Amino acid sequence: MSTLSEKQISEKLKDLDGWQFNDNAIHTKLEFEDFKETFSIMTRIAFEAEAQQHHPEWTNVYNTLSISLTSHDAGGVTEKDFKMAKTIESIIDTE
Repeated sequence: MSTLSEKQISEKLKDLDGWQFNDNAIHTKLEFEDFKETFSIMTRIAFEAEAQQHHPEWTNVYNTLSISLTSHDAGGVTEKDFKMAKTIESIIDTE
């Protein structure tokens, strides 16, 4: 899978609220009500990530979840990252 240009990434980010591109990845930071809700969301994302065989880099501190997506094997951001970002958004929107 080939990497996307910065222009392509900028265009695709218009469809994702709260995501930005830097350091060769797309990133978002999410806040939830409490740790339990955050961990529940992380679990749902983990199952989807496994199904897509595309795993986020993430950190969790109490009710805050920071997510970075990049395709290491391609050396940058690909369609795969945007597919995972949209999956994450759909999970969050159902909460």
